[in-house]
Amino acid sequence: MESNCVFCEPKLEADQKIILSNDYCMFLQLDQARIKGVKLEGAGLIVPKTHRQTAFDLSLEEWQATYELLPHVKKYIDETYQPDGYNLGWNCGEISGQHIPHAHLHVLPRYADEPLAGKGIRYMFKNDKNERKGFTGLNWNK
Repeated sequence: MESNCVFCEPKLEADQKIILSNDYCMFLQLDQARIKGVKLEGAGLIVPKTHRQTAFDLSLEEWQATYELLPHVKKYIDETYQPDGYNLGWNCGEISGQHIPHAHLHVLPRYADEPLAGKGIRYMFKNDKNERKGFTGLNWNK
């Protein structure tokens, strides 16, 4: 446990609430995610209770606990926010967008009235703005 980690010590982030938990992990949600109509309405994170840097560092028990908690998280979000779909994802390492070095699974409800409805996580990577320097090869936008 890291004493200054907002996932090891959820109370360090005043706007963060533990919504659901089991022996190995918990589902955290920020207060602003509970506001109707915000960009990340209903979004939250499943995090291991033990400090793990990335998903690659999870124990078998933590993977199992994440798997077991996920349907309960979905039920909570479905009943509370009524989304039309979901994106799930792990960012592992700073380059991937992981800004807090404690493993966390993003649970992102999606809504039909979003401007990017129908665009999945690959949309960002396939976007021409994400072209690597010096590469002029394949066109993934087909």
